Amino acid sequence: MTLASATVRSGRHGPPGSPHDKQTRPVHRHAGTWFLVLPALIPILILSVGPLLYGIALAFTDAQSGRTRSTQWVGGLNFQDLLHDALFWDSFRIGLLWAVGVTVPQFVLALGLALLLNQNLRMRWLARALAIIPWAMPEVVVGIMWRLVYNPDAGILNETIRDLGLGDGRDWLTGLATALPAVVVVGVWAGMPQTTVALLAGLQNTPHELHEAAALDGAGAWRRFRTVTWPVLRPVALSITALNFIWNFNSFALVYVLTNGGPGGRTRLPMLFAYEEAFRYGQFGYAAAMGCVMVAVISVILAVYLVGRLRGGEDR
Repeated sequence: MTLASATVRSGRHGPPGSPHDKQTRPVHRHAGTWFLVLPALIPILILSVGPLLYGIALAFTDAQSGRTRSTQWVGGLNFQDLLHDALFWDSFRIGLLWAVGVTVPQFVLALGLALLLNQNLRMRWLARALAIIPWAMPEVVVGIMWRLVYNPDAGILNETIRDLGLGDGRDWLTGLATALPAVVVVGVWAGMPQTTVALLAGLQNTPHELHEAAALDGAGAWRRFRTVTWPVLRPVALSITALNFIWNFNSFALVYVLTNGGPGGRTRLPMLFAYEEAFRYGQFGYAAAMGCVMVAVISVILAVYLVGRLRGGEDR
């Protein structure tokens, strides 16, 4: 058998290891990779990307509930109405206050708790388990539990105030001045565990040798944290803070259960406002336009975060 006939029968145009053989291998490799990714990619396309694109398209229509005529294309009319909607921008301001008011204390308290749980304490495993209990509870359950805590007549908070002789207590969730701070406290309590776990994981990646060397050089606790711990922890801190801000800005269930946006709209977050427009008043197109604005804001925040991370990587 000649070499040419063997080549034809084997289906190759060259011997093994030839340039043609090397060019065909990446094709099969990429095909196999896509085959493995498809089971995870298809649900994302169906449940996330598809509804997102449909919502963007809906924002340019006058879609409403209970209408017999067909939906009409209105272009950017919904977005023009949003520009002059004082209630929406007020909810947007409340959403930013809520997101910042929850994210900042959440990070500070979680950092302190993570530093404490990173110490060599007795029963540390139990303390770590107890610290993540709020994370394991559904937001609806958390909201119901804290409604009982804030109950004006029999809530544990007002009962404690009365027992200490500090007054008769107050209705925390319906007071115009106390509703938003009371809800922020619940948001901080419910969101601390995941922040604590992330920061604790970052702390455990800090080499102990660096702390020992800094201690031998006479560095105090604050200086060791600033020069040894924080440089290692900073990427984790930036990541979890950005994710927490996005998550808090998009909050719905917790505030819905606690106050339903009241009193007088003082806790009406943008997501709650869009929900009311869609499912209480039936303005699906207008609510979709609100969703597009919120997606745009979140995209800008993500872009700023990613640019900062890339610049930080270049500096290192």
